[in-house]
Amino acid sequence: MTSPDSDGLLAEQLLRLTRRVHRIQKHHLERRGLGITPAQSRLLRVLAHYGSPPRMADLAERLEVVPRAVTTLVDGLEAAGKVRRAPDPANRRVTRIELTDDGRKALRELRGARRSAAEEILAPLTDEQRKVLGGLLDTLVETEAGGNGGGNRSE
Repeated sequence: MTSPDSDGLLAEQLLRLTRRVHRIQKHHLERRGLGITPAQSRLLRVLAHYGSPPRMADLAERLEVVPRAVTTLVDGLEAAGKVRRAPDPANRRVTRIELTDDGRKALRELRGARRSAAEEILAPLTDEQRKVLGGLLDTLVETEAGGNGGGNRSE
């Protein structure tokens, strides 16, 4: 059994790693000159997982943010030509968000930046250590998601 002190230390290590991951990903995004923030990058990744263009409310729920935050992200991505607002054919009061060709291209670049960042972060680990870490992280993610397949590493 672990002590509260060791759990606190683990939590602190996870927080420090999360901050490091964000910092390195941001650096790799900036080097590629995409002009996309990490939050916009996340919205593009989530958007790419939908079969049909989602509503803003769907994106807010999936991102676990308030709808106003999604509006701000979409405004910036739309101004950059990465997404577009489209009327819902079944309900003209509803607006759907879809990726543009430029948005899909940006996603490919973003995936490359994320891979580069992951390589940098994981460089000190052996293949076996990476497998163990992946299994541990899957366990933690699935626990948070209620064990219903929430361990999606692609998002």
